[in-house]
Amino acid sequence: MCGMEIWINPACSKCRSALSLLDAEGADYTVRRYLEDVPTEDEIRDVLGRLGLEPWDITRTQEAIAKELNLKDREAWPRDASGRDRWIKALAEHPKLIQRPIITADDGTAVVARTEEAVRDALSR
Repeated sequence: MCGMEIWINPACSKCRSALSLLDAEGADYTVRRYLEDVPTEDEIRDVLGRLGLEPWDITRTQEAIAKELNLKDREAWPRDASGRDRWIKALAEHPKLIQRPIITADDGTAVVARTEEAVRDALSR
């Protein structure tokens, strides 16, 4: 993998802003349109490990599919070790639920790059 990878949805304004900033800084990165090139459960686990987050931390709970799946029901979707694999499976099956953009940095870490500061943080690694 060359440089960084950024998971984007081209329709997302925050993704476009992150790309503009990466270009302005001359960053070496690969774009992954994750709605088309859907991450596997293992890739999601890897990114969560790099982020230091849990799957529910990167879930877009306002999406229509989140409401259909009833993700806010904490009994059906426990936010602990017992529910972790189910959340990861849901993200892999419904990639629209994945928060974006996510940048995996050269040092093996990752950031959810929804702000300019977060993008600069990834660039500094």
